Amino acid sequence: MSIGSSNFSTNNSSPLSLSKSATTTCASLLRELQEIWDEIGESDAERDKMLLQLEQECLDIYRRKVERNRKYKAELRQSLVESEAEIAKIASALGERVSVPQMKGSLKQQISVISPALENLRLKKQERVKEISEVEFQVARICAEIAGNDHILDPNGIQVDERDLTTKKLGELKSHLQELQFERNLRLQKVSSYISEIHKLSVVMSLDFKQIMAEIHASLVDTAAGQWKSISNETLARLAGEMNSLKEEKQQRLLKVKDLGKTLIELWNLMDMPVEEQTRFDYVTRLISSTADEVLSPGSLSVDVIEQTEVEVERLNVLKASKMKELIFKRQAELEEIYKGVHMDVDSDKARQILISLIESGSIDLSDLLSSMDDQIVKAKEQAQSRKDILDKVEKWRHASEEESWLDEYERVMLWIHYLNSSSTSYLVPLIIACFRKSHFSNISL
Repeated sequence: MSIGSSNFSTNNSSPLSLSKSATTTCASLLRELQEIWDEIGESDAERDKMLLQLEQECLDIYRRKVERNRKYKAELRQSLVESEAEIAKIASALGERVSVPQMKGSLKQQISVISPALENLRLKKQERVKEISEVEFQVARICAEIAGNDHILDPNGIQVDERDLTTKKLGELKSHLQELQFERNLRLQKVSSYISEIHKLSVVMSLDFKQIMAEIHASLVDTAAGQWKSISNETLARLAGEMNSLKEEKQQRLLKVKDLGKTLIELWNLMDMPVEEQTRFDYVTRLISSTADEVLSPGSLSVDVIEQTEVEVERLNVLKASKMKELIFKRQAELEEIYKGVHMDVDSDKARQILISLIESGSIDLSDLLSSMDDQIVKAKEQAQSRKDILDKVEKWRHASEEESWLDEYERVMLWIHYLNSSSTSYLVPLIIACFRKSHFSNISL
């Protein structure tokens, strides 16, 4: 094959027209190659073979270049199609209509037109996803609090359904969030109310408030930064149960303190304890007439108060046993005094001997004996009052009888005086008057 007949010749039969410089370069290279072959002494057959090989290599280069550009064109077209599809998808997810400028010209020109619109939609989608993610995170956190899930949620772990990013969905999420926030506020109010009531009960009974709260839920004692107090159903139930349990405990302690207070008063009255001794337990006796809701003083129903009162009651009971004999004889003396006051005969020695025998025999409870004597004193006072009324009536009758007798005597004396004054024995009148005065009322003037 001659160089002139080769496709690398400078004629215009090539499918692609070469530039003048390229043609010159190829021609000069072919001439240089011809000269080299001449010097080497290559045969025409060998030369044709090499030229065919060179031509094939050039065709391969062109073919690869064409293929690469064809692929690039397909990629541009695919990119354009994908951009249009993505715009449609984002617009559908956002629930909005998007106006895309009419595209004309080459593929690159069309892409340059659609790319800004796509980028704006992507930014809008990103903002909407972020907004929905924040709302969903708050919803998830409140739901976790209500469910009692103590696991700390990761805001980045929220998976947003990007198929629905409409403003309607966002509005529904915000509405749901408001409902949950309202529910959480109600629960927080309940928790605060329970905590306040438990604290009051703990103060009254001197209980460890922090320990009680820690046993219910750790967050109720020391709330870490960013962590809410537990508002789960379980926590609310345990708070309510603890509050009711403490109220019952308070009621039981109050009843016990009331019983102890009443016992103290009975013992004080029984043994005539001085006021100074009684005032030491005023804080106990004041609770006798109080209701559970009225008892609010710190430590007023503590275990220490109850134990101190029990010790005092026990001490007074021991003291009562030693003073009971003295009290019994004191009651007997009071009983005798009542009877003597109304002129009733009482065998004091015999009564005291009977009491001594009963006490020494141990066959009777001294408290019962003292109570029986108190009853006798009450009855004796009633009898004394009744007897006094009778004696008063008798005394009035006696005075009335004496007055009537005196009047009769007075009339007789006056008759005698009248008779003597009318006779020669009038000198006896002063003597008769003196005798009458001496034997009757000296304040009567005749």
